[in-house]
Amino acid sequence: MKNTLKLLTSFVLATLITACACSSCAPAPNFDEILSPQESEFFSLIQSMCGKTFVGESVYPEDPGHDFAGKKLVATIDYCDNQHIAIPFTVGEDESRTWHLNKTYQGLLFKHEHRLKDGSPDPVTNYGGYSASYKGEAVTATKHFFHADDFTAELIPDAKTNVWMLEVDPENQELTYYLERHGKPRYKAVLQLKE
Repeated sequence: MKNTLKLLTSFVLATLITACACSSCAPAPNFDEILSPQESEFFSLIQSMCGKTFVGESVYPEDPGHDFAGKKLVATIDYCDNQHIAIPFTVGEDESRTWHLNKTYQGLLFKHEHRLKDGSPDPVTNYGGYSASYKGEAVTATKHFFHADDFTAELIPDAKTNVWMLEVDPENQELTYYLERHGKPRYKAVLQLKE
């Protein structure tokens, strides 16, 4: 009886250990079943341009004192997998910024990563939000609006009404990045695909 009990206990423990170890082997979730068709199409469009670089400049505000004024802007679609896209965004010589587009259970998520010169995270980083329609305009396969999430509102209280827009114009080979705050324009950049 004791031997049977030991064997049964060993079997149960082995099963639990195997189950715990294999939980990390579970198949990745199929986010395309969770995301809207427009979110999946937009992600796929950006993903299809992996390795491509867009170059441009700020077009709003027309303030020569703005931090980005007169600086060359470069966005390279640098890393792509089935769940995440990373787009380093260079402003002049400043390479501290990276945009991230992620498939999540809550929808398509757009984030801004900032790093200090030593490579460590900036105190103000990882802000952004989830895709949703804006001012009655629905998201599409080429244009998405991202509303500031709770993390952003806590990190940067002034940005709690931020809505970022990313748009890809395949015909004109343009990438537009646009930001509104309190429903009013705050920043816009237009970048052209570099051949």
